[in-house]
Amino acid sequence: MTIARRTLLGTALAAPLAAPAQAQAPWPSRPIRLVIPFAAGGTTDIIGRLMADEMSRFLGQPIVVDNRGGAGATLGTGLVAQAPPDGYTLLLSTISGMAIGNTLYRERIQWDADRDFAHVAMLLGTPYLLVVNPRFPAQSFADYLAEARRRPQGIELATSGVGSVPHLLALRMAQATGIEVTHIPYRGGAQAATDVIAGVVPSMIDSLTAASANIRANAVRALAFSSPERIAEFNTVPTFAELGLPQLNADGWAGLAAPARTPRPILERLAEAVRAAQAAPNVQRRFAETATQPGRLFLDDAQAFVRAEVAAWAPVVRASGATPD
Repeated sequence: MTIARRTLLGTALAAPLAAPAQAQAPWPSRPIRLVIPFAAGGTTDIIGRLMADEMSRFLGQPIVVDNRGGAGATLGTGLVAQAPPDGYTLLLSTISGMAIGNTLYRERIQWDADRDFAHVAMLLGTPYLLVVNPRFPAQSFADYLAEARRRPQGIELATSGVGSVPHLLALRMAQATGIEVTHIPYRGGAQAATDVIAGVVPSMIDSLTAASANIRANAVRALAFSSPERIAEFNTVPTFAELGLPQLNADGWAGLAAPARTPRPILERLAEAVRAAQAAPNVQRRFAETATQPGRLFLDDAQAFVRAEVAAWAPVVRASGATPD
């Protein structure tokens, strides 16, 4: 023991003095990139930018939004899966990219929604609904089905894109009711809504977050919600479950995720930033205006939620017959 100690001390004294270790810069020390896997102008983009602004104030660094839409939100999602796990590239995760795309695009993607991401928080929840142009001759869902059956080619229905939850719900609605639906996919919900309001396409399935202002302005007519219960503000509109279609129950969600193996202290700091942003008056006001429910799950609970959503939606996607093309 004595010889070993002398040898160790002698080696240390003989060795040149090492340069002092540089202290690691506190996170964040530079701008953060937030990938939104949808086109600019849609619901996810609007809410994502709102949250990014508030989180920037809390973190003391700008959060720069990078819209990377395409392939049912899986393109932008995949970019973040491959990014360095250093907290400087984040994802606005969505049910379309994570829960639906994880199964629908399985043969085309190299990432897994649970294994390759650290889920920081759920940001929001919102149901979907079927809306029509106000000049369309359907005052109710029964009228809509009758009109679809009257038309030789069925009825045109827009969604935010192939592989989106609205696309899946449209397929399930057609299967359950026996109507013919011509799917009109857009690169985002905002463009689809614009064409429905203009009468270019008669109907669409949209999120309540996106459609609420258009419903209030009578720019579209709501026929049915995907929520288990009626929405208080729009309580004259029935749910699909009430209309005999419980298989169309679905709640949309968006969250915040980082690449897997991002250090836990960074994830916890991001979770704090999300909580601060959700508490900001302008965010609460915007959520109220769009009838959006703030998310309440963070870190391990958010990870478990996404894992459960992937498992729950996988058989639904397979049974729907939906394809990425």
